[in-house]
Amino acid sequence: MVFPRSICNYFFLLLLCLGGSMGLCAQTRDTVPPIPAGVEVPELGPNDTIPVPGLIVNNQLIPSGNLEWYWVTAPYPKHLLKKRQEWTRLRNAVYVTYPYAKKAGVIINEINARLSGVTDKEERKKYLKTREKELKKEFADPLSNLSVYQGKVLMKLINRQTGNNCYDIIKEYKGGFTARVYQTVAFFFNSNLKQPYDAQGNDQEIEMIVQEVQRMYRM
Repeated sequence: MVFPRSICNYFFLLLLCLGGSMGLCAQTRDTVPPIPAGVEVPELGPNDTIPVPGLIVNNQLIPSGNLEWYWVTAPYPKHLLKKRQEWTRLRNAVYVTYPYAKKAGVIINEINARLSGVTDKEERKKYLKTREKELKKEFADPLSNLSVYQGKVLMKLINRQTGNNCYDIIKEYKGGFTARVYQTVAFFFNSNLKQPYDAQGNDQEIEMIVQEVQRMYRM
């Protein structure tokens, strides 16, 4: 609690006992600090010898004190609890998958830049095959441990890093037939390889978490 300076100057009616060595132990009214003129003082009885804090309110001196802290808890509202659980699940998935998405994004962007000027199909195929081995070596084992939900978030983040959805990436690297097969498999897991990434719309929460990760780990 904060009081005006004029009040704080006369905040204590009596000093608490702070130890005999300091000479501040007060037991009688003789040790009461000066009270400004015109301030109404409560009448004390002969046994009122216990010092207590005091403050001046409306030109009247009244006893004052601090209550002990008490913690009050209440059940978390169900609708907010569900929202919190969903947010926690999404946040954990982003923290797990974003490093993989960033690494994959670097490789995929390099591949796209390298192939932008290559028109020969055999040369493109040969180059993609060499980079495919790199991708498998880097991501095959870690990504096999992801849950279906984390896999969905990873596809969103790869789209964020490359500007291409996973269907287009697979179609480019493995052909249209393989992309359609993977899309069919994703459908059975209630997912979609063609899902977009909208940082200002449906994926705003993912974007907020990604920026949090970037701030914390300077990624």
